[in-house]
Amino acid sequence: MARFGIHVSDVWGVSAPDLRRLAGEIGKDHRLAVQLWRTGVHDARILAALIDDPARVTPSQMERWAGDFDSWAVCDAACSCLFDKTVYAWAKAAEWTERPQEYVKRAGFVLMATLAVHDKKAPDERFEQFLPLVVKHATDDRNFVKKAVNWALRQIGKRNRRLNTLAIQTAERIRQIDSKAARWIASDVLRELISDKVRARVNSPRSW
Repeated sequence: MARFGIHVSDVWGVSAPDLRRLAGEIGKDHRLAVQLWRTGVHDARILAALIDDPARVTPSQMERWAGDFDSWAVCDAACSCLFDKTVYAWAKAAEWTERPQEYVKRAGFVLMATLAVHDKKAPDERFEQFLPLVVKHATDDRNFVKKAVNWALRQIGKRNRRLNTLAIQTAERIRQIDSKAARWIASDVLRELISDKVRARVNSPRSW
């Protein structure tokens, strides 16, 4: 796990497939999820994100858990398996990008990315509101922040043709910023969003 940048003090090494199997056997259980999270064990916290009920998650719980994030893995699991399915996801995505803590700030951009993938009914305008935040924070050179900024912009740009155009324009703006992190983000985003594969996807009638 350390090879993948997961440096935590309490981890048992339960594999992701086994955690998902356990989650399937347990089903949704908010109370158990809260108890698992409180253990502080890395694996238990990922399982907590898998079994918690989004309808019972509160903003205060999201803040407590975000404050406990100590790795990108727990951050991403909480955001992509639980938080992005709550009614508070959109507000927290914008709010957390302004936080100084690396994993909380990452969580804001991970929410943007996972909302772009999972919220099929969201109008383009909701994602357009994220683009100025992407530009604003593209100079943050912390590894887990810049990768999340990159991820958010790529996923927004893969939703449909209109957002693809706007995301490419955003990446071009970022490329003009005098920052190593910004140039890396822009280069990587543009490489994917102008690729034949993505262009074919966003130009298909299903994405309109």
